[in-house]
Amino acid sequence: MNSLNRRHFLRQLGVSATAAPFLSGLPGIGSALAADAGQRKRLIIMFSPNGTIPGEFWPDQTGIGYQTKRILKPLDAYRDRMTLLNGISNRIGGDGDRHMRGMSCLLTGTELLPGNIQGGSDTPAGWAGGISIDQELKNFFQSNAATETRFGSLEFGVAIPNRADPWTRMSYTGPNEPVAPIDDPGRIIEKLYGKMGDKESLVSVVDDVREDLKRIAGNLGADDRALLDQHLGLVADLEQELARQESDEKLVHPMPEIDPTIELVNENTPRISRMQIDLLVNSLANDMSRIATLQYMRSVGQARMNWLGVDEGHHGLSHEPDNNANATEKLIQINEWFAGELAYLVERLDNTPEPGADGSMLDNTLVVWLNELGKGNNHTLENIPFVLIGGEKATGFNMGRHLQMPKNTPHNRLWLSIAQSMGHDIGVFGNAKYCEAGPLDLVNDMPPPAVAPKKPKAKNPKPKQTA
Repeated sequence: MNSLNRRHFLRQLGVSATAAPFLSGLPGIGSALAADAGQRKRLIIMFSPNGTIPGEFWPDQTGIGYQTKRILKPLDAYRDRMTLLNGISNRIGGDGDRHMRGMSCLLTGTELLPGNIQGGSDTPAGWAGGISIDQELKNFFQSNAATETRFGSLEFGVAIPNRADPWTRMSYTGPNEPVAPIDDPGRIIEKLYGKMGDKESLVSVVDDVREDLKRIAGNLGADDRALLDQHLGLVADLEQELARQESDEKLVHPMPEIDPTIELVNENTPRISRMQIDLLVNSLANDMSRIATLQYMRSVGQARMNWLGVDEGHHGLSHEPDNNANATEKLIQINEWFAGELAYLVERLDNTPEPGADGSMLDNTLVVWLNELGKGNNHTLENIPFVLIGGEKATGFNMGRHLQMPKNTPHNRLWLSIAQSMGHDIGVFGNAKYCEAGPLDLVNDMPPPAVAPKKPKAKNPKPKQTA
């Protein structure tokens, strides 16, 4: 049943437009919607900036049975459902500095357009020249009534600075068309549940629909009622917290300064992060979207993570030499914190039953954690940390491995693998020359070759014709 028929069925039940978002994703509303239940394939892409500390990120062992190091320790409980891809590189060249290309070419796999945005000592550039993988899959899902959702994709942010440039955008609907993430949970609630207006109107959204939902409770099975209660409880809790923040200036998420060297992030960022993750999982559970991105800060970001006891800007720390033990320790703590937020996201997915099917949402969701650089102080676009978690039912990927891929394997091939695993049978994504070897084989045990095999030369080539 497509989304238009679903909305019509809800109207027939007497559900208002305000209440419909709480119900439209429940697969078991009446017999008419039961047929719509089935396997859902989802993709979540999580970004954190400024590279990693390779020595405390990559395990010493490859294959199965690897041991996580400090940065990945928060994810240890999901090691058997996690695959680490070592050797994946962003091969996209052209204009722009490596932070710009690292960020805006990360999901697009294509060069930046010409422009006048100057970065570092490299040539100036503009926005990305192609669609990003999240939007490519959004369009694919939205073109099919069986996979169409209300929003198609949702773009969440945490501590995004008040600026728009290639260092702050990773999602693109097409060439020169960046998508801005939303880092205000209040605006996310307004988007998801249709309550537009000031913060005061948000607090009443659940009260507005509660009586409406009670009227059709008899049409819901036990699983649907539990999921609906979870939706209602989460939104009510978040609304109350947002209301409390309005009366406590210390907890208001600050508007970052325009100057990129004075980018402050206060102690409320961890709670904003958890609120955004809760809303993300809630929206996917309710089938408002099957594609989501979660962007932490930005490339070159100078976030000062006071809640970790780190007073220096993140980007500045990432430029310190390897022999600066104090800076290295702080960078490890920063990356551990990002891994902990990913662990919370994965745990929320794992603890949420798959609506209308067996297992958990994590079984049907592939989460990809990535960065724009492999290492901050040398700005390398090689060996970028790519972490894949969950998704075995959605993708068929063989998880629980640390794979050493051939050096400089183009990241375009990973996007091909993910797209094809979700039913989108494309042979090229982004720059075609980096797709010649085809998608990565993440189903079998051995990684594929780094380049396409050369065609053998003919033993007796025909002589050239002369005039």
